[in-house]
Amino acid sequence: MPSHEDERLEHDNEHHHHHHHHHESIEIPETGNKLLASILITSATLIAEVIGGLLTGSLALLSDAAHVFLDIFALALGYVAVRLSKRSATGTHSYGFHRMKVLAAFINGATLLFVSFEIIREAIGRFVHPQSIIAGPMLIVAIIGLVANLLVAFVLKGHSHDDLNARAAFLHVIGDALSSVGVIAAGAIILFTKWYWLDPAMGIVIALVILRGAFSVLKEATHILNEGAPENADSEMVAAHIASIEGVRGVHDVHVWALEPGFRLLSAHVVLDDQPLSDTDAVMERIKDMLSDEFHVDHTTIQFECGDCGQCAGGKGTEHS
Repeated sequence: MPSHEDERLEHDNEHHHHHHHHHESIEIPETGNKLLASILITSATLIAEVIGGLLTGSLALLSDAAHVFLDIFALALGYVAVRLSKRSATGTHSYGFHRMKVLAAFINGATLLFVSFEIIREAIGRFVHPQSIIAGPMLIVAIIGLVANLLVAFVLKGHSHDDLNARAAFLHVIGDALSSVGVIAAGAIILFTKWYWLDPAMGIVIALVILRGAFSVLKEATHILNEGAPENADSEMVAAHIASIEGVRGVHDVHVWALEPGFRLLSAHVVLDDQPLSDTDAVMERIKDMLSDEFHVDHTTIQFECGDCGQCAGGKGTEHS
């Protein structure tokens, strides 16, 4: 009669593939078309604000144009991600091209830091040497920008909760709409009061909004590129949850990371109590269900062991999903 050790040795070469899908798939063509339409609308807004800012001399308008550029970049990242998501993994890119989006976001954040500091530097210079502003055209261009932002938000709204890229782009556009409201307010006040100092003041406010977004993007991108644990999925916390599952004696070498926000992965060595092979399958299912439900980790590589590393000649089973 085979022993438990023999059963585990037999299990050594078995590999099972299970995937948990808790999110409805998004129609790629529809999402891509929405993002492409939003890019075209926002690009027209950017051109109008840059020309308007140069003609009127409004730093606030040019600052808002910089924020619009952030929107275009976010929309473009989303569109590229949708296109790349259709490509299958290859031998040289076994996880596909998810990390390209994170790398682009890092570059985007670094560029925004530079833009923000330049806006603040120019604003300080205008406080020292005030410049007159043609408030009427500035107001008109800002209103056009606000209308365009609201239109893009309406286009993206349908997918803002289902698709990560569309939701991020949606939030960028809403933030830009708020900036446009600030420019409109400054333009209206300048039109009637000639308080030209409001223009550089509003430019600084918009620069600080961009700066906050840039730091947030850089922080998240750096964390992901450095293989940091996803939010609310610290490796020690995950290990404790795995160790609490019935049939598990201990756990070590637990690593949790993300290819991009929403795509979480885990690898771990799990030491089992002595039990039949059929029971180890049940333990694996309990572990994987817990990881998916509690930590939203659906791509796992778990290796079972019959004892501490180095104390068991065999009896290991590896499972991937």
